[in-house]
Amino acid sequence: MLDIRRISTNRWWNKKKNWGLFIFLLFLFFVRISKGSLYKDFYYLISKPFWPGQYQREVLTKSVEQEFLIRLKQLEKDNKRLREILSLQRLSDSESISANVISRKTGSFWRQIILNKGAKDGVEIGSFVVGPGGLLGRVENTSLFTSTVRLLTSPESKVGVWVERIQMHGLLVGSGNDYPKVTFYNKDIDIKVGDFVLSSPASTLLPPNIPIGIIQSVDEEFKAKKTANILLLGKPQAIDWVQILKVEI
Repeated sequence: MLDIRRISTNRWWNKKKNWGLFIFLLFLFFVRISKGSLYKDFYYLISKPFWPGQYQREVLTKSVEQEFLIRLKQLEKDNKRLREILSLQRLSDSESISANVISRKTGSFWRQIILNKGAKDGVEIGSFVVGPGGLLGRVENTSLFTSTVRLLTSPESKVGVWVERIQMHGLLVGSGNDYPKVTFYNKDIDIKVGDFVLSSPASTLLPPNIPIGIIQSVDEEFKAKKTANILLLGKPQAIDWVQILKVEI
């Protein structure tokens, strides 16, 4: 009796295995003829509960927005740089010399940069140097292949300037730090923070209206004259190319 039961159980188990193998082979057959679409649909159904929800969509949306803002800021920087280049090209004509900055001492007492153009390129002592942002300084000495530029921040630098809003001349003098001072020999002028300082139209050595800086603060301690600190637009610690304006005789 026990043997009969064992035989019956074995037969039942063998039939079940055969049906399971048949179903599995049938599944593989359908997968093959459907080129994987059946499997993909099956994966679609079992993975659907784990799809990104509202929170994930918000995170992804925020990431896309941040990427867009970064790209926009980069485009703004590129646009600003191109405008500076075009502005400098308009200022520069056939009487100017392009040069690269090969050394700089913008934080020391000397306050100078060295360029890769010198006497052999026609650079003359006294030539003014401009870069992205505006006026940077003046050529102090030259060698055959290089020239040294005394920056506007140098204590030895003096340049005549002009404030367009009040139609007033002043003298820009370096103070050995990043903020040179401009002196107006009229204590009653209406100079204000934010006023733009340009090269003087009265200068015979420098083209007029070259951007120099912005009034950052105004000193009130002098009675006979008024002085102000200037935030320079040209950044010699960051630029890598300039234009040397030839001295006009």
